[in-house]
Amino acid sequence: MSAPQDVLLKLCETLEARKGADAKTSYVASLYAKGVDGIAKKIGEEAAETIIAAKNDDDQALIRELADLWFHSLVLMAHRGLTLQQLGEELARRSGTSGHAEKAARPQ
Repeated sequence: MSAPQDVLLKLCETLEARKGADAKTSYVASLYAKGVDGIAKKIGEEAAETIIAAKNDDDQALIRELADLWFHSLVLMAHRGLTLQQLGEELARRSGTSGHAEKAARPQ
């Protein structure tokens, strides 16, 4: 089994490679073709499905929905030219900080 960080790095490489793919043959390329609005809509759908799965007692279903949510979030990041490194840096910046304090310190 691959380490989670290796899986995420490989997935991000694949998402980047799909930027030049044909939307008719690549699901990711078809998402890119829909732009931010289309990708964001898909993230919303996946978030709703994740919430529903969380309310049920099927951990495997929840894992599948979380994987879909993460996948589509990574598609949006790649579409915008953002990297896993940047996401990791933001999470590291927040590490050790109260969630309430971090949220209060955000620019309005």
